[in-house]
Amino acid sequence: MTTPQHKIGSGFGARSTADDVLSGTDLSGSTAIVTGGYSGLGLETTRALAGAGARVVVPARRRSAAQEAVEGIDGVETDDLDLSDLESVRGFAERFLASGRTVDIVINNAGVMACPETRVGPGWEAQFATNHLGHYALVNHLWPAIAPGGARVVAVSSGAHGITGVRWDDVQFEHGYDRWQAYGQAKAANVLFAVQLDALGRDAGVRAFAVHPGSILTPLQRHLAKAEMVDAGWIDENGNPTDPTFKTPGQGAATQVWAATSPQLAGMGGVYCEDCDIAEPAGDGSEGGVHAHATDPGQAARLWALSADLTGVDAFAAAT
Repeated sequence: MTTPQHKIGSGFGARSTADDVLSGTDLSGSTAIVTGGYSGLGLETTRALAGAGARVVVPARRRSAAQEAVEGIDGVETDDLDLSDLESVRGFAERFLASGRTVDIVINNAGVMACPETRVGPGWEAQFATNHLGHYALVNHLWPAIAPGGARVVAVSSGAHGITGVRWDDVQFEHGYDRWQAYGQAKAANVLFAVQLDALGRDAGVRAFAVHPGSILTPLQRHLAKAEMVDAGWIDENGNPTDPTFKTPGQGAATQVWAATSPQLAGMGGVYCEDCDIAEPAGDGSEGGVHAHATDPGQAARLWALSADLTGVDAFAAAT
């Protein structure tokens, strides 16, 4: 059984920041891995965790840019990682495992959104490959370092998970590409990943969560034209935010930091969170919440099996 998908009354909300949820928390002696932890929400997450005493590893596709971004933040190190390249994923994991360290927090934060049709690896659709498959492979390769300490793994999803579930008949969009459908599928996959990882890992004390950070203007929008964002009501012609529901990066980072560290979630897992609380099921026409197709255990197990087949890695294969 997963944790019931209902609010627990955390005391935090949409305007809470990452620093707010970590107030009074001492993470000294703990190690966190934050993919994409050098830009946007990832950088705010890195700052907050390091500020609470954690050692933070930031693996990045552009390591030089990452190093520059985290310069001056104590307790942060960078490494190379391209999530769209499974050999790069394996290489980072092997280097981390060779250090002999265990990891307490993994935040799968990096991602791409609504990009033009792009093929990576053996022809995989780039959003599914980067946002889901790369992180799936990363966590499975890192499992020997994740399991001993009963780590928390956080998959950063989006409200866009409601656009579509996994398109089982055409996962790689080989028969007509739609950038938003592809993004929605990848974000639904992030939630399903957390559901199945939690089911598989809880006996080892590992718990997994998916989170929706909210709407925030960050480099994630780099593939969107300015006119598109103006038409959506996100910004004005001068690039200034116009949607009052948008969060600051610090507020956007709060839910993933809360899910990764909060003692309020002890003994819980396998759920989707938003606004620093467990989310309610999505209702017809309502704002927010999680859609049933993203939390279905059968769909989660099916996606795990597909991901294992595509990537050739499954830390639980011998046990299942």
